[in-house]
Amino acid sequence: MEGLPFCAILCRALPGVCLRNKDLLSISDLSSKDITTLIADAMDMKAQRRNKCLDGRALALLFEKPSLRTRVSFDMAMHQLGGHTIYLSPGEVGLGKREAVPDVARMLSRYVDIVAVRTFSHQTLEALARHATVPVINALSDLEHPCQALSDLLTIYERKGRLKEVTLAYVGDGNNVAQSLVLAAALAGMDFRIASPRNYGIQERILRLSRDYARDSGSEILCTEEPRQAVAGADVVYTDVWVSMGQEAEAECKQKAFAGYQVTEELLSLAREDAILMHPLPAHRGQEVTDVVLDSPQSIVFDQAENRMHLQKALLVKMLNGLSPC
Repeated sequence: MEGLPFCAILCRALPGVCLRNKDLLSISDLSSKDITTLIADAMDMKAQRRNKCLDGRALALLFEKPSLRTRVSFDMAMHQLGGHTIYLSPGEVGLGKREAVPDVARMLSRYVDIVAVRTFSHQTLEALARHATVPVINALSDLEHPCQALSDLLTIYERKGRLKEVTLAYVGDGNNVAQSLVLAAALAGMDFRIASPRNYGIQERILRLSRDYARDSGSEILCTEEPRQAVAGADVVYTDVWVSMGQEAEAECKQKAFAGYQVTEELLSLAREDAILMHPLPAHRGQEVTDVVLDSPQSIVFDQAENRMHLQKALLVKMLNGLSPC
């Protein structure tokens, strides 16, 4: 393949690696090979930055929840691949209110090639995917955030040179990010530890599935209520907001429950000397993480944010199956 443009090489390689269905709603839609391929492709794309592999293709960003990183990273990913995006705000669509979800899915399928959906309810996402004839990407739901987890694995691989035998310690709420991370880590052969207060851990169904993956990959999964136990000797320390968007009514209760789960200098010092600090942003500084830690040399949160764009470029090309004119 020497002498072929990068885009042609990528498109030639893609048909042999397929999602289990047309959509990416969960990390469980991927295999360990898919994850490895996406990371390799994303690193190649990051090195090259721009090509026209998706020239003429259109991505609809269908958002019920606002976002900085998700919107800009998908928009720039399509732009750098030669395609374009259409942003549809909550007021413009009114999913399930102004217009029925199946009707939105069928209509968008006539206009665009792929849809990224950021929604409050995972059930809404599933309904859209069920009725759409084009691929649907979960750009965040209340159950999972697969694009975030995949780009996090890309970032860890860049820093550590491997995923197997890397230990990721997650301190905080067992939210959508944590649930995608535990599945991705288990598929990739990473060890995963999570420290959460009682009743705020990962859903049992997700935990069972991740342990099934871990048995095959050789990774270990630990759930604890003790942040120090999770962080001790870890290669990666990860945290996220305690109160996610849409959970504002639970803020006071959660802040009490999570007292003692803040990532401080003292807690981070229990990890390996070369440990990195990750956070998907936006951060509530002074809550789940201190300013000193978030702004420390160990923090790679902005590398992590940038990699959303590169991983999503690889994902978009993969999901459109290299059918563009390369």
